[in-house]
Amino acid sequence: MSKIRVVIADDHAVVRQGTRSLLEREEDIDVIGEAGDGEEAVKLIEQLRPDVAILDVSMPKMTGVEVTRTVKPICPATAILILSAYDDDEYVFALLEAGAAGYLLKDMDSKEVVQAVRKVYSGESVLHPVVARKVISRFATESKPETEKPTVDLSDREVEVLKLAARGMSNKDIAGQLFISVRTVQGHLASIFNKLGVGSRTEAIFQAVKRGHLSLEELPET
Repeated sequence: MSKIRVVIADDHAVVRQGTRSLLEREEDIDVIGEAGDGEEAVKLIEQLRPDVAILDVSMPKMTGVEVTRTVKPICPATAILILSAYDDDEYVFALLEAGAAGYLLKDMDSKEVVQAVRKVYSGESVLHPVVARKVISRFATESKPETEKPTVDLSDREVEVLKLAARGMSNKDIAGQLFISVRTVQGHLASIFNKLGVGSRTEAIFQAVKRGHLSLEELPET
């Protein structure tokens, strides 16, 4: 079984070591690198192409926002998971817009952090659907060109899967709703991610709203 390859970037060595120790207890996770600042994080991610990169928001040389903006166009398949002490709106909005798949606070239970790594690796978001809708709504309102004709061709079934994903449904729940297998759902999501050039559900939903495939009314209510 292939392991989830993870890079950790945080300017506090104790936090990095603690996160590494936590993750390496899991049989399906392998920490392949650590970075103590943003520039080092970018170099590691570009070189190692991890499945998941865990970033702090506040780091020397480059912030978590800057790192995410830099690496996502180059490594779209790397899921960015933010692990921060800050929950300011400006950070949450900027990071999700830049392509982060999840945003956790450092006071979260260790089991939730491990589960979050697995979720973003599988293309799911660790943001609560209500939070995701607020963020996506703000982005869609600020970037107007989304009423134009979609520039990426998603199939009817792919749009259907994405609508259910936008409601916070798991792959298993989507499969049950559409009477298809979980593997088929995963295949549709992989195709959606490839067409939209993204690496997570959150990014896909945001891009689908921007490109006109989904409307805000189809997202969970706040």
